[in-house]
Amino acid sequence: MVSIELIKQLRAETDISLAECKKALIEADSDIEKAKEILKKKGQTMAAKKSDREVSVGMIDSYIHAGGQVGVLIKVFCETDFVARGEAFKELSHELALQIASMKAVYVSENEIPEDVLQKELEIYREQVKEDKKPEEIKENIIKGKLDKFKKESCLLSQPWVKDNSITVQGLVNDYIAKLGENIIIKEFVRYEL
Repeated sequence: MVSIELIKQLRAETDISLAECKKALIEADSDIEKAKEILKKKGQTMAAKKSDREVSVGMIDSYIHAGGQVGVLIKVFCETDFVARGEAFKELSHELALQIASMKAVYVSENEIPEDVLQKELEIYREQVKEDKKPEEIKENIIKGKLDKFKKESCLLSQPWVKDNSITVQGLVNDYIAKLGENIIIKEFVRYEL
């Protein structure tokens, strides 16, 4: 039997429902770190299941960095008005705006990068390795690596989260999907910089 104190502790650390915390602790034989891993895996599974659900409400959040040199507007959607007005959803929106301000994301996800932008990047990378005296296969691997890095750096969901680089922004969103029990989608954002 799992103690109520342990369940409360896991709940406080993860913001996931008491029932889910209890299940995870039972599965992990009262090991709180294992239970967190179980909840994280369940969160990813839950996010995948909820990804098809309709999102129709949300909020627009803003962030202006100290000094007024950088600003972000972001539009984040969820399924219900109840969740959209909640503190956890507002917290996520703010974290996303901070991420965009600090890491200079340009696109929400990789599938939003226009094909002409990708082609232009490929041309640049091909020109960079053109004079290398390496085999073509290695040159192509270098080009592919540079293109992957470009995508990762310019797409919000692919970036490592600035507050914990062990997870991506997509992982952060998935954690909130698990906490809130609703699908969450970043519709768009704009970053301004002087």
